[in-house]
Amino acid sequence: MAIFKSRKFWTAIVDLVVSLVLYFTAKYADPSLAEDIKFLIIAIQPVFMLVIAGIAYEDAAAKKAGNFPY
Repeated sequence: MAIFKSRKFWTAIVDLVVSLVLYFTAKYADPSLAEDIKFLIIAIQPVFMLVIAGIAYEDAAAKKAGNFPY
């Protein structure tokens, strides 16, 4: 399946896993640490979204140029 070859898909999966691990770590951590972890989750989300947007832009440019692999 083509989705498993997608860099955007795997970036989103990594984002999901990192966010879930951080969330559940915060859930059972000291309340002051939990606030820091929640801040970290909020801070990394835009980075993952920008990476996905950059990959999409790169894929669109490759498709327009005619050298898109699939």
